[in-house]
Amino acid sequence: MASADSDDFVHLHVHTDYSLLDGAAKIDKLVDETVRQGQQAVAITDHGYLFGAYEFYKAATGAGIKPIIGIEAYVTPGTSRHDRTRQQWGTREQQLAGDDVSARGAYTHLTLLSRTTAGMHNLFRLGSYASLEGQMGKWPRMDREILSQYSDGLIATSGCPSGEVQTRLRLGQFDEAVKAAGEYQDMFGREHYFIELMDHGLTIEKRVTKDLLEVAKAVGAPLVATNDLHYVTEQDAQIQDVLLCINSGSRLNDPDRFKFGGSGYFLKSAQQMRELFREFPEACDNTLRIAEMCEVEFRTTDEGANYMPNFPTPVGEDEESWFVKEVQRGLEYRYPAGIPRMCRSAPTTRSRSSCRWVSPVTSWWSRTTSSGPRSRTSAWGRAVAPAPARWSPTPCASPTSTPSSTACCSSGS
Repeated sequence: MASADSDDFVHLHVHTDYSLLDGAAKIDKLVDETVRQGQQAVAITDHGYLFGAYEFYKAATGAGIKPIIGIEAYVTPGTSRHDRTRQQWGTREQQLAGDDVSARGAYTHLTLLSRTTAGMHNLFRLGSYASLEGQMGKWPRMDREILSQYSDGLIATSGCPSGEVQTRLRLGQFDEAVKAAGEYQDMFGREHYFIELMDHGLTIEKRVTKDLLEVAKAVGAPLVATNDLHYVTEQDAQIQDVLLCINSGSRLNDPDRFKFGGSGYFLKSAQQMRELFREFPEACDNTLRIAEMCEVEFRTTDEGANYMPNFPTPVGEDEESWFVKEVQRGLEYRYPAGIPRMCRSAPTTRSRSSCRWVSPVTSWWSRTTSSGPRSRTSAWGRAVAPAPARWSPTPCASPTSTPSSTACCSSGS
């Protein structure tokens, strides 16, 4: 890695196309641009999920780039991950101004990066628990309990404007912001918690910059400069805009549609970032410091990596046969009056061995995820109907069987 006094910079906030239609950065293009710029490391930090972790790792290492496996986590606003109660910390006026906890009190953000391979396994565990136990709406949420339990081997930053520290600062709650930063610092270690600075020309960022510096001084935390990256090159901004329209079900010509404020959500060069944060050179240096701390490795075979979780099955069943019965039971639950003919296709021997249903069932199943009773996600990535209470998948507890996680990779606002 380059020394901290060089003109290099490492991007720690990258959202790929695995990020629920808000990331337009295709992995191959991202890696190619990283190589073209002469940068030596880059992170993947998708919102709430880690689905792209191995593909990203393989592409980056194949190109001689150090991969940093991360996530922009959704974190409960001081509540248990099992608690779906929304929390608001400010006044009614502050809530209306959009300064309070995101999604009307559902979550704050926290950026997590894998420092070691064991830390990457912990990150996968956190992602799995967030989906299996902390899901609220479309957000898989962690809480302080599991963050404390699986903090080893991870680096954390205060995150984007939706982070807990920044939210408290916008509400004028400086002491609470310092307290939150101190708690995360204790959780991850003094050397592994950073106060994050962003600048996309947004008022919401600029309003808290001065106070973020004061929080960093109060707890003795280092600064780190980041750029929220949702597409690879500046010319890709329109692609990102189209994805946001798809995500929100709106049209490009709708003046009131959801869109990103500010600009510059692409892979900026080291020179561009150094110029943008010229008042805080140490914050840019610390991206190199973080990259130098991060060393992770996927254990692979000739067939690639297998990080799927193991699920308990009844006596006489294996995962494949039990999966088929679970799907059948789900169909019967969804259609108590009788399963429609289009959904009656049985898996063939070949499709059963790979745990994939033939087309009619697969296409129907994918359409049931946003309506009807609460759905969950199976180990095979299919949305399936609620199972009986005895269905109890256990996230892997050993590094050799760590899941790629039913919740996986991110970073951003």
